Amino acid sequence: MRAYLVDILAVGFFILEWAVYAITLEHTAYGRESLSARMNIYREVWVRRMLDREARMVDMQIMAALQNGTAFFASTSLIAVGGGLALLRSTNEALAVLHALPIDISPSPALWEIKCVGLILIFVYAFFKFAWSYRLFNYVAILFGAMPPAGQRDTVQAEAHVVRTTKLFQAAARHFNRGQRAFFFALGYLGWFVSPWALLVSTAAVVIVTWRRQFASNAWQAMGS
Repeated sequence: MRAYLVDILAVGFFILEWAVYAITLEHTAYGRESLSARMNIYREVWVRRMLDREARMVDMQIMAALQNGTAFFASTSLIAVGGGLALLRSTNEALAVLHALPIDISPSPALWEIKCVGLILIFVYAFFKFAWSYRLFNYVAILFGAMPPAGQRDTVQAEAHVVRTTKLFQAAARHFNRGQRAFFFALGYLGWFVSPWALLVSTAAVVIVTWRRQFASNAWQAMGS
């Protein structure tokens, strides 16, 4: 057990950082100043302005582009799962390569397989998030098609439809963001294949990079102006 204590602490740090970052971004007042939260405001603006237009073909084309992007990431997740399974089946070959390196960083076969299973689970989680996001975007497209005509934009029914569509739109984006976050943390998780110390460093690097994009990037500054 002592031999794996550093690995356990490193994985615990990885899980904790992922959970804290996600909770801070989605469930705190600080997170409401993030780039994702600011974009949610413009999703509502988009839906309200679409209500004023009779011709909505451009809106549907933009929605199709969002759906295609989500489908791409869902497909990529499945490919990554397949790669992880192939890596799991090639344990002996992978350990032989690592053992031949000038610095021997090869773990035990059991630990290697645990690492591979963890990576596969991350990509499975990402797939479910992207797949659900894709389905929600489909629902949003249906609500776009059911949008009341511009002549009824001042009615109670139109306002209710705008609110309903905006909430579903934001939910689709939230699940997409969770899937992308899983991809980012999967890159950090790869550090564990080198050593637990590398996992600590790579996890911290992922958190810093993703935090900067949400709260200190040029895009964040532009959306705050």
